Amino acid sequence: MMNEWIRSPEVRLIDENGENHGIVSTSKALAMAEEAELDLVVVSPNQEPPVAKILNYGKYKYELEKRAKEAKKKQHTVDIKEVKVRYKIDTHDYQVRIKSINKFISQGNKVKIVVMLRGREMQHSNLAFDLANKFMADLVGDTIAVEKKPQLEGRNVTLFLMPV
Repeated sequence: MMNEWIRSPEVRLIDENGENHGIVSTSKALAMAEEAELDLVVVSPNQEPPVAKILNYGKYKYELEKRAKEAKKKQHTVDIKEVKVRYKIDTHDYQVRIKSINKFISQGNKVKIVVMLRGREMQHSNLAFDLANKFMADLVGDTIAVEKKPQLEGRNVTLFLMPV
């Protein structure tokens, strides 16, 4: 690395073998890196003086990318799964929806339950709220919590559940 990238007059130097050389002038650190035919990389710029390491920059960058890929592979993104029902749902269909909601929650996803109302059914929104409350009563417990209570959004009553 060139000197204009390292603005500090001195750095805390670690060589290619991991040996600590203490606080050294930046020009001496650059000379040591050049002598070893490697690069001088600032590893921790926020410290006073900054920590610099003598290493192969290409290899270092590759290792960082590899670690980032591994971390990304292991993380789980939380999706919002949507379950749509009508307020006149049959008991068997209701049980099927309960099973699928439990499956979604066990996978670590959030669930949005939508009770749809059409046309004149809007007059019976209280029945839709009753169904949403029934879902809450049957599902909420040790593993499932309510994120957002049932509320009317346009022509639908929505309820959000999430894993505990």
